[in-house]
Amino acid sequence: MILTGPAIAAARAAGEITIEPYDPDCLSPNAYDWRLGDTLRVCDTDLDAAAPTPYTETAVPGSGLVSRPGVLYLGHTHERTGSETYAQFLNGNRTMGALGIWVHVSAPLGHQGHAIHWTLEIRAARPVRVYPRMTFGKLVFLRCLGAPASYQLHGLKYTATAGIDISRLYEELAGGTT
Repeated sequence: MILTGPAIAAARAAGEITIEPYDPDCLSPNAYDWRLGDTLRVCDTDLDAAAPTPYTETAVPGSGLVSRPGVLYLGHTHERTGSETYAQFLNGNRTMGALGIWVHVSAPLGHQGHAIHWTLEIRAARPVRVYPRMTFGKLVFLRCLGAPASYQLHGLKYTATAGIDISRLYEELAGGTT
């Protein structure tokens, strides 16, 4: 079951949902409109799943940054979100898609107990100027059935994510570098 905007606001007020910083104007009928953070990691070389991803980190200036086709950008949400009660589902929105930006196509599920600034995978079909803290997508909260299973109790590799995180698949691959 997806929470409505008013239910998200009530759950936040009750301490069941974390959204920091919170802006009530970002509530929509069934979601919270999340915003792009102010830093991007630019990955514009060939990538190897058995090695850490090389990147350069850049601040997104107030005047914007033009994203280029063929480049992988790793960004983060401006908001830190999470809940021990609800799971989350993060997507781009139609407005960004209409600009030719694909955002967070993989791993849209935020598990119960994982309060984070989401790492975003961003690709552009055409050059598009993006700005820090612009609305970039929608976050929905989902009621879970069954016994709660907090992400933090499972000892998984992204438990301590604090911002933009590169792929850590190399930790699982035989012969991968660390």
